[in-house]
Amino acid sequence: MSKIVTIERFVYDNQPTHARGEFTNLLYDIALAAKVIAHKTNRAGLTDILGRAGAVNIQGEEQQKLDVYADDIIFRLCDHTGRLCVMASEEQEDILEIPPQFQKGSYVLIYDPLDGSSNIDVNVSIGTIFAIYRCLDWANRGRLEDCLQPGRKLVAAGYVLYGSSTMLVYSTGHGVHGFTLDPELGEFLLSHENMTLPNPPRFYSVNHAYYRHWTPGVQKYVRWLQGVEPDAPPSPALSERYIGSMVADFHRNLLRGGVFLYPAEAQKPQGKIRLLYEAAPLSYLAEQAGGYGSTGCGPILDVVPTALHQRTPLFIGNRALVEQAEAFIAAEMAPVKGAV
Repeated sequence: MSKIVTIERFVYDNQPTHARGEFTNLLYDIALAAKVIAHKTNRAGLTDILGRAGAVNIQGEEQQKLDVYADDIIFRLCDHTGRLCVMASEEQEDILEIPPQFQKGSYVLIYDPLDGSSNIDVNVSIGTIFAIYRCLDWANRGRLEDCLQPGRKLVAAGYVLYGSSTMLVYSTGHGVHGFTLDPELGEFLLSHENMTLPNPPRFYSVNHAYYRHWTPGVQKYVRWLQGVEPDAPPSPALSERYIGSMVADFHRNLLRGGVFLYPAEAQKPQGKIRLLYEAAPLSYLAEQAGGYGSTGCGPILDVVPTALHQRTPLFIGNRALVEQAEAFIAAEMAPVKGAV
């Protein structure tokens, strides 16, 4: 019989010997929130929680009822523990301060409560994304500046995928590890240890409906991924798989190898993907799995945020595939020889 390892045991066994347990318990808090959200998600079609909530979030998107529920659950499970100094949610305009009656801790939690929530009503996989930083200044902890840190300063990041099973995938800078929720035990059990992006890759993920809005360099890159671009290096000739739920697309590529891209467009030069809530934590995981996340011009993890809801173009997956995207974009931007 194989060894059964719960997420609590795995985190405990892998924490530094001098650790106080504050960070370990924060991961437990997130795992508990994931269980609660998973339970509600699995019953969404049987309870009055499908459909729109009747409000629009800071992103200009219609909130779904499960968006509101998941956002509230994560905040209420983490606001009173004494482990966090501030939070930020993709659903909220401003930072989420710790209520004054509770003690502030040393960590920062940034989260997208339900990525891909437009797919809820049609029963397509959705997910929660989270990022954890340390506060910058203990004496003045809990400010906006604590949230506006580059991905290089991440302490941990991860996501929860609510699909045919519920999986929690995370990294603390020592590899990427996946845990599957056993619905009978109510525990996340280690199922994927030391996950790495496979080579050769198999898939690319992009919404082709926006092809006409992409720059020539990006269009050429996508044709190269398909194996139909003649003026380019040898192509991997990948198959396309696009779900429209970023967590689900990223997770499949993490297991099978590939690249996800959401390029800038003429009408969206800054891109669409949220830097803090989506791009940075997933790029952190990608690098830990041997891959890479890029704006198309450089590492996502090096971008210093200037706003809570800053957006960015994103190319993420196997390193060679992402670096080839950078090469096509750089060639497009290079000056033409002989031009005056």
